Amino acid sequence: MKILAKIYAFLIFVFLYAPIFVIVVFSFNSGSSRAVFEGFSLQWYKEMLQDELILRSLWYSLIIAVLSAIIATVIGTMAAVGINNLKGWKKSAFLSANNIPVVNPEIVTAISMMILFVFILSYFNSLEMGFGTLLIAHITFNIPYVVLSVLPKLRGMDSNIYNAALDLGCPPVKAFIKVVIPQILPGVISGLIMAFTLSLDDFVISYFNSGSSFQTLPITIYSMTKKPYSLKLNALSTIMFAVILVLMIAGNIRKPANEKKLKK
Repeated sequence: MKILAKIYAFLIFVFLYAPIFVIVVFSFNSGSSRAVFEGFSLQWYKEMLQDELILRSLWYSLIIAVLSAIIATVIGTMAAVGINNLKGWKKSAFLSANNIPVVNPEIVTAISMMILFVFILSYFNSLEMGFGTLLIAHITFNIPYVVLSVLPKLRGMDSNIYNAALDLGCPPVKAFIKVVIPQILPGVISGLIMAFTLSLDDFVISYFNSGSSFQTLPITIYSMTKKPYSLKLNALSTIMFAVILVLMIAGNIRKPANEKKLKK
């Protein structure tokens, strides 16, 4: 049974990562074929870095991802603290409300937010959907994931430490910053990284809430697939995969280090 389980796990990983491996390999193809590797070359990376549309969309995506991740982390951390302090049915109600956007189909969230923005902007003729609406949409769908990352750390924290700080005369805000934040920091960092990666990768919500003047990288990639396929997309996908991989590894390495410091 153990051998079958290992074979099954191996096949699952092959199924998940084989397409990514193919994309990475053919991003270095000297030819334009997607099926025949003609030789090693960096020409597609050079062409990608010279494409103004891709670079502009990448810059837009990074701005949205960084801002939405930071704002969602701050709001989500405060929301997690508030939910953790609730008792009984109120806590269950807020947790259920927080989990709805996570399990809700993304297309439903995207369309509902688009309708809301169109309704609000209809009262302001000079405004249109763009950077502002997209940032609000990304913050909104990132907050629940931050809450889910921070809550387990709050539950595992000894509340007596915070109460002891208050008893010793430390103001509540300073006690929270000096005592609570260091203990939940791994969860906060995990939520920040998750919010950044989700925002950078999002297509559905961005597609419905970005407008015509502000396009993120996933939308640009989608529009490029309607044209004759270019291996520039392979090079771009490889760089994005590498960045996300480095962030996830850094987050996983930092977790044990922070836990050891807290134990000491």
